[in-house]
Amino acid sequence: MRWVNRHPRQGNRILLGALPILLLLLLYLVLAAQRHAENPMDKILPLPGSMRDAMAALLFQADQLTGQFVFWADTVASLQRLGIGLGIATLTALVAGLVLGVLPPARATFGPLVTAIAVIPPIALLPILFIALGLGETAKVALIVIGIAPVMMRDIAAHVSDLPREQIVKAQTLGASSWQIMIRVALPQAMPRLLHAMRLALGPAWVFLISAEAIASDVGLGYRIFLVRRYLSMDVIIPYVAWIAILAILMDGALTLASRRAFPWAHGAGR
Repeated sequence: MRWVNRHPRQGNRILLGALPILLLLLLYLVLAAQRHAENPMDKILPLPGSMRDAMAALLFQADQLTGQFVFWADTVASLQRLGIGLGIATLTALVAGLVLGVLPPARATFGPLVTAIAVIPPIALLPILFIALGLGETAKVALIVIGIAPVMMRDIAAHVSDLPREQIVKAQTLGASSWQIMIRVALPQAMPRLLHAMRLALGPAWVFLISAEAIASDVGLGYRIFLVRRYLSMDVIIPYVAWIAILAILMDGALTLASRRAFPWAHGAGR
């Protein structure tokens, strides 16, 4: 049997997916042990024990100034900013994508503007946002929205505009208005695509969040990483980066599960 026709079973897929991660962890442990054998004070590749001790203070000891547990305060602050930004961007992309996808005049008028905004590097707008909106939460959330919303709009608009023309003609034959076509025909088919667009936007959203927190913040995962880097505290940076990766994976998995449960027809169920 050719490899192109081999489909691993569920248990085998989990094992195969975990294997590269385990190999990377093993490689890290070997390299870290070698560096510490040569220099016990090495900070570049900390051993698991030093990372455990460093994170224990952030996890279980309250900060003397704020009284908060630093790690959890950073996590809550970052997830709140990310959730608000992703929510606003998703709602904006859905509404604008439906309008642009269903109405050709709107697509001809505003499509070039959305394209122009989408190709602007959002990080380049960060100083403008901080000057215009200040250094508070608004600018951080705005960076996430500006960074991912235009790309999501283009994706939804393209998906909706590519719907079979027969569906639009049939809806009009039955007396549907443009509004009804948008809500009854385009919206149900755009929802699975919207969740897929959210999954693709998670990575860039985290990048924009970390960038904003690194420049102007006093709490957050990105703020903590850039705060301790001046001390070469890799025993804090590496666990924080791993935690961000875990959060991103959990969010991606939740969106995938939601899409499969809510729209099984979009994933080939029953084929």
